[in-house]
Amino acid sequence: MSLTEISENTRTGRESALLGDYETAMVYYQGVIQQIHRLMGTIKEPERKKMWNQLKMEIVKEYEQVQEINKTLQSFKVESGHGSNGAYSAFGGYDRGFNQDFQEPTRDPDVWPPPTPVEQRPSPNIRGQHKPTQYKSSVNGRPGSRPVQGQSKPSASVTPKGRGAPSGREGSAKGKKGEPTDEKKFDPQGHDKDLVEHLERDILQKNPNVHWDDIASLTEAKKLLEEAVVLPLIVPDFFKGIRRPWKGVLMVGPPGTGKTLLAKAVATECGTTFFNVSTSSLTSKWHGESEKLVRLLFEMARFYAPSTVFIDEIDSICSKRGSGSEHEASRRVKSEILVQMDGVSSVNESEDATKTVMVLAATNFPWDLDEALRRRLEKRIYIPLPDALGRRQLLDINLKDVEKAEGLNLNEIADLLDGYSGADITCVCRDAAMMSFRRRIAGLRPEEIRNIPKNELTLPTTMEDFLEAIKKVSKSVSQEDLEKYKKWMEEFGSV
Repeated sequence: MSLTEISENTRTGRESALLGDYETAMVYYQGVIQQIHRLMGTIKEPERKKMWNQLKMEIVKEYEQVQEINKTLQSFKVESGHGSNGAYSAFGGYDRGFNQDFQEPTRDPDVWPPPTPVEQRPSPNIRGQHKPTQYKSSVNGRPGSRPVQGQSKPSASVTPKGRGAPSGREGSAKGKKGEPTDEKKFDPQGHDKDLVEHLERDILQKNPNVHWDDIASLTEAKKLLEEAVVLPLIVPDFFKGIRRPWKGVLMVGPPGTGKTLLAKAVATECGTTFFNVSTSSLTSKWHGESEKLVRLLFEMARFYAPSTVFIDEIDSICSKRGSGSEHEASRRVKSEILVQMDGVSSVNESEDATKTVMVLAATNFPWDLDEALRRRLEKRIYIPLPDALGRRQLLDINLKDVEKAEGLNLNEIADLLDGYSGADITCVCRDAAMMSFRRRIAGLRPEEIRNIPKNELTLPTTMEDFLEAIKKVSKSVSQEDLEKYKKWMEEFGSV
């Protein structure tokens, strides 16, 4: 139970009471009392439990005072309603004639009318309890009708719009074919709705359609990611206690070696909720909003658990703290990420493995990462340049839809591509596949190119095409860079 959530709900309830919105204040007070009661069930120290019990009694006393004030106001409304029907009013005398003769004064057209009341603040999000229905004020400022105590509204009236929300007044959410769906939808109550929608756009809903077989080599990296994400869902009883799943995995390596592709394969193969986070997702021009985005991101990840939070180029967000050029807002965002990652681990240790949240990060500059973040990313694996077998597999994957000439020796080409990254090999294959097309259209006008038969444009790719492409496409990773990665992994690696 979050102490910050209890504090915020208490403050909101007191503010509602001071502003005269007693019914909303009562809802918040009830929520705080229930939250404190559940929190006390987890506390074992007698002194601390006694302190929380005293705090609970004070909140109960405030709740009873607000409840008494609300009852008094309701009784006044009942008496005034009887008086308007001609009964003897509380101010003495019958008021039937006054109501008949009263005429509303004309309004000056140059004077603006009072503003239309806005929607009341939502009630707190209390786990395990039904969320109170939100009510909107009518145009004339009078509160709308409220249900009688003891009656319940259909669940569809409070279901947020989005995935799984009903289109009509049915009691359960239905899909396109009218069948009920159990898909969860994060409730934005208690949070900024715009921030929730901003982060929900980063939930990878569409299948990236990248499988383990689509990635050449990288056997150790695949095995580690499968152990961290897939196996805890298959045998959750085993991954408990000291064998709990890894809370963070950092993929380190040169550009173009398949780090982002591995993350897409995790989203496809594992079936978990996948958050694809970039720097723009966690930054805002408003003061303090970036930290709220980080906290909300991890709260949504816990709600949709099991889930994976993938942060690409994490060095741009969590570089080393304490430098002279570091901005204060950047330092607060880094601190919030570190706090939330430790919060994820504390939750995971007490829950089953199917409720885990794993942070998957990738970087090309591991030496720029903050030391505290490096400690939280428990597994730090190196994604190297492809070996001879990996280069051959990459050639097969890239050329599977390309017609190849007879006698084309892919093993020889793989040897020539030593030191090339996966992205470099893809560029070589793309350039080689275009060679015959370039030769055929050389010196022709667009009208002449349009009349060329298709079979003359798609000629087989030859060995000469690859040799010419290799001359044009150079390596993107130097030997000096590889030495830096090797030195860092020898010091901080954790495979």
